[in-house]
Amino acid sequence: MIIPYEPDYYQPSGNPVVRIGRHCLKGLRAVGRALLMAVQAFCFIPLFYKGRAEISRQMYVAGLCSVGVTSAVALMTGMILCLQTGLFLRDYGQEMRVGTLVAQAMCREMGPLMTALILAASVGSAMAAQLGTMAVSEEVAALEVMSINPVRFLVMPRLLAMLFMCPVLTVYTNIIGILGGGLVASTQLDVAWAAYYDNVLFMLHAKEIWIGVIKALIFAVIIVTIACFQGFSAREGAVGVGNATRKTVVFSFLSILITGYFVTRLMYD
Repeated sequence: MIIPYEPDYYQPSGNPVVRIGRHCLKGLRAVGRALLMAVQAFCFIPLFYKGRAEISRQMYVAGLCSVGVTSAVALMTGMILCLQTGLFLRDYGQEMRVGTLVAQAMCREMGPLMTALILAASVGSAMAAQLGTMAVSEEVAALEVMSINPVRFLVMPRLLAMLFMCPVLTVYTNIIGILGGGLVASTQLDVAWAAYYDNVLFMLHAKEIWIGVIKALIFAVIIVTIACFQGFSAREGAVGVGNATRKTVVFSFLSILITGYFVTRLMYD
């Protein structure tokens, strides 16, 4: 197992600079161990056939169980985008162009971002709680005693399922968001459905769609890596599991937002 419990060997210090440095080093060590775990999980992907049952179950949890909330959030996101941009464009007599803005915003940024945040809050937190409970009850240690690699048995199926379902849900979110925008455009902005979707299809290129899919793949890796690492690192019983779940949501949200910005900056440089 590559994620051993690492006690704090440092003695307390009254120097704030020393404390900040120790926290930075501790964070860097945690990031390094999390990345090693992710690399090891990728190396186990060729053995996916052995964990096909668990992969299917994780795909069901990450996919079908998230469709309801994803649909609601995607619909409202598209409607809000259309309403806000449409009201602005109407002042200039260009409200028929609202379809282009909604489609570009959904496929480039909002679709993958909202999907990743939903999965991090629902699926990622559940992963951390489940693995954290297994860690504090020594089930993970029992797997090692039985010569079963916990990364192959627990992390790889979740990673593979998320790598498949996150792009699928992102495309689904894009479609629902665009449909929600069309609903607002036709009922509140007096833009005909045909004009709205002509702008969507004419201005939406394959590059925007693929950028959203690439972001979804990156976000999937981030969510699973943070959730599984925090779960494996849980200690101190129920309190530790709660802290691991909280850290998973916070760190996932921050990582998704920061990574999304830099990916967009890189793709449109």
